[in-house]
Amino acid sequence: MEKIDKIVAEFTAFSGWEERYRHLINLGKSLPELPEQHRIEANKVKGCQSQVWLVSELVKTEDKAVINFMADSDASIVKGIVALLTKVYSGLTPDEILALKPDFIDEIGLRQHLSMSRANGLNSMLKQISLYAFAYQQKIKMGLV
Repeated sequence: MEKIDKIVAEFTAFSGWEERYRHLINLGKSLPELPEQHRIEANKVKGCQSQVWLVSELVKTEDKAVINFMADSDASIVKGIVALLTKVYSGLTPDEILALKPDFIDEIGLRQHLSMSRANGLNSMLKQISLYAFAYQQKIKMGLV
């Protein structure tokens, strides 16, 4: 997938993890502001030590329905992680999201450079993205959207 290839190229262009962390933090800074009405308990990702809000929206185009994600966190590295995930998964159909293995996380070396609590948070974010995709997939199959 082109956007994943681009992300892998971006991260592997840096020589060390200090530069990659800086890039990750900058990704977080580039996230659009999450409207206050979305900063509610129901949108918090469970299992993250930091506060992470993840919101999804199903957008119907002429030929398909795609999911767009909005997110924020109160921790800079975590905000970068959720920004990376929204960049990858936004604009994909529920089926594409559920079929996409998050191998890019290992390709860029992110998982092995996270503390145990941040790695657990990353897994929780990925799980939440999949849950949103599964719920939308079911609604589409049932003709509810």
